[in-house]
Amino acid sequence: MRESILTIPISEIFEPMEGCPICRMRDMLEARTIEYIMGAAMMEPDVRMETNRLGFCKTHFDQMLKQKNRLSLALMIQTHLMELDKNIFDRRSVLESKTAKQKKVSQINEECFVCSKIEWGMSRLMVTFYELYGKEKEFRELFSKQQTICLHHYDLLVSGINNIDKKYQSEFVKACNALTKQYLETLIEDVSHFCNMYDYRNTGKDADWKNSKDSIERSIKFLTTR
Repeated sequence: MRESILTIPISEIFEPMEGCPICRMRDMLEARTIEYIMGAAMMEPDVRMETNRLGFCKTHFDQMLKQKNRLSLALMIQTHLMELDKNIFDRRSVLESKTAKQKKVSQINEECFVCSKIEWGMSRLMVTFYELYGKEKEFRELFSKQQTICLHHYDLLVSGINNIDKKYQSEFVKACNALTKQYLETLIEDVSHFCNMYDYRNTGKDADWKNSKDSIERSIKFLTTR
């Protein structure tokens, strides 16, 4: 798992230039992790110990449900439930205060095996990203040609500016601002047009919706990364 993540060329993630490249990075790590956990890794003792302890969030349960191997998911759920029963609700836990038990449940509700692997992989890929931006002119140009940076990842990128060589920090912030603001203005225009099309004066068989029909979905993705 470690080698497969760290050997991914960052430039390949940025080459498609469709949507937010950091979303693509996250989605790639997510897909690889889901494929990994639903495959042979499911039977590896160290992996099962982690999935038993961490469990999965709703988003990643849904993604695993879409995979063909439902038995793998059932086996992971089975042992995860047994782990919960043993460590939180067994007889020994009666000695714990309600607050201590509640803290354990709250911790489990906030954890996810897939999320933890994505966070781990992202932290390492972002190190490489900042290094490339400071060292390679071609990569800086590639970054500036992206379609957009979503709002969540705009915050992530600008917050990490100190990881870039100082002489390129101003250029980097300007590029991030331009990519996010330009797309934001496009969304405003498209959503506004979508709303205007419900005016009775704009109806009819020749109504021109332009690029507005999917503006709601694109806006949600820009605002939430999903």
